[in-house]
Amino acid sequence: MADLAPQIPVYLFTGFLEAGKTKFIQETLEDKRFNRGENTLLIVCEEGLETYSPDKFSGPNVFVRMVEDPSELTAENLGAWLKAHRAERVLVEYNGMWMLDALYQALPGSWAVAQEFMFADAATFLSYNANMRQLCYDKLKSCQLVVFNRFVDSLDKMAFHKIVRGASRRADIAYEYKDGRVEYDDIEDPLPFDLDAPVIAIGDRDYALWYRDMSEDPQKYTGKTVQFLGRTLKNKKLPGDSFIIGRHVMTCCAEDIQFMGLICRWPEAEALKNGSWLRVTARLAYKYHRMYGRRGPVLSAISAQAAQAPAEPVATFD
Repeated sequence: MADLAPQIPVYLFTGFLEAGKTKFIQETLEDKRFNRGENTLLIVCEEGLETYSPDKFSGPNVFVRMVEDPSELTAENLGAWLKAHRAERVLVEYNGMWMLDALYQALPGSWAVAQEFMFADAATFLSYNANMRQLCYDKLKSCQLVVFNRFVDSLDKMAFHKIVRGASRRADIAYEYKDGRVEYDDIEDPLPFDLDAPVIAIGDRDYALWYRDMSEDPQKYTGKTVQFLGRTLKNKKLPGDSFIIGRHVMTCCAEDIQFMGLICRWPEAEALKNGSWLRVTARLAYKYHRMYGRRGPVLSAISAQAAQAPAEPVATFD
């Protein structure tokens, strides 16, 4: 059997101009604990006021490649740049105005994102989020750490916390003050429903939050009974005793609204009208289903009652 190509770790730094990405990367590459001589490809996708000082890196092993347009990010180019410098790892300072999918889709098969960080200037982040929410959400949804630079005591941490948690419940959040202090977010996020109740009642406004939590940690709900309001979706590929129930969910803006549903088994499924609203009480199992093509949540309905559409048919994380 041929040897598998070694994985190339990618360290991804996202955020908008003057958010602190360059400074952090510079300090990282000056640190001998991180930069111990491995050939490193540094891909820089935007130029700000702060510039790199390669002479201060802990070794001459860092090779900088400037990228001015996302069209340059192709698997062929990335592979060629890596090969030209015999690099063993990659750091990417990504342009905050470019969507991350352009990069992820271009990564060669042997490249894997090891860590993803987002940096934001606390003084401008709330304004950026209000005016460019899709771009902010794009950078928050998959990062492992969000760093709010230049934080001051007069700012409300809860406002920042809610925005991050609206995109991800897994990302760590750090607040870095102007004096160099760093505080990590410790605000608790209790779920708005009781996981220990005999029937977990999902409020009409909480469907998006529940669906994400259930998707991220399905074992938490396996074997439990849930109740929620959803819309039916009939599919000819399903057997007569099954249908799909869910809600349209908006994660960031109107352009990304999508239907998020689950397979549900119910003896009376054939009588349902496509698009009707139901209040379903069902037991949830996490198992293989051919419609998913993998393991996924499968409901067995105990009851399904016709219901009125909610006041806000599109579920959100707000």
